[in-house]
Amino acid sequence: MNLGGNWAEMMRRGKKFIQARRNNHLQDIRGRDPVSDHCAIVFLDAAYEFPFEIARALEFALFRSYAVPRISGLLRKSGELMNNARKRYDDTDLILSELIENGYDSERGMAAIANMNQQHSRYPIHNDDYLYVLSTFVFEPIRWIDRFGHRAMIEQERLSWFLFWRAVGERMGIHNIPEKYGDFEDYNICYERDKFRFSRSNHTIATKTRDLLLEMYIPRVLFPIGRLAVYAMLDESMSRAFGFPVQRPTLRLIIRRLLYLRGKLVRCLPARQKPVLRTQKQRPTYPEGYCIKDLGPDHTDNSFL
Repeated sequence: MNLGGNWAEMMRRGKKFIQARRNNHLQDIRGRDPVSDHCAIVFLDAAYEFPFEIARALEFALFRSYAVPRISGLLRKSGELMNNARKRYDDTDLILSELIENGYDSERGMAAIANMNQQHSRYPIHNDDYLYVLSTFVFEPIRWIDRFGHRAMIEQERLSWFLFWRAVGERMGIHNIPEKYGDFEDYNICYERDKFRFSRSNHTIATKTRDLLLEMYIPRVLFPIGRLAVYAMLDESMSRAFGFPVQRPTLRLIIRRLLYLRGKLVRCLPARQKPVLRTQKQRPTYPEGYCIKDLGPDHTDNSFL
């Protein structure tokens, strides 16, 4: 009896079966037109293909915006992030998730955009700052997945993320959104080069956000290690703008290698059969659920979404 040959054949068939299931959603995405189906493609990415990566990337997308003194200064002045950090995180996460899971022109998507516009209208936010934050929602998930995902995004996905957030930006009244993917990416890069610089408000908001993220995922006793891991995920321009220590290349390599290996492990697993819906996640802020109109700070205070 050739046990070695039988085992090798079983492994080959198992790997082929897993890869067939793994490619289910990818084949669905390949068959869609990003111009007409970008909402569906974004949903498939966020709920099935890359739920972990996209959630982390959007967290870091907002984190990146705090390296801009004009943005962090407004957030610090509002006081909402300082006084109600977890609620603000949940509110922002839920609004973005409503858009991704339901589409921007659905009833819930339109309610989420109306809520966002109402909150933003109370502050003199510069259009170029709106544009930058919008650009991070496009490019941070793409960059994170290219680095740490079980595969890189294909062209349909990249274009879909651009078209999706461009449409959201138009409904928010943001002006001068580039019509081409490459032009928007150039804007993102140039804005960071010109606007990232240290300020006390950067440091204050980034420190509060860092500790909030750590509280959500690890016990307090591990905070010293967790802080080093957060610092290792920041590029040098962010670290300096926040006044955080720039980590040694060795630590950065270790943390990023672990995330890379996680992606390779996921590649060996079958495709997800049930969607990950962040709107259904249990949250201490809303133990009995939420209404979209109630997301964000109280309308009578001076806080900011």
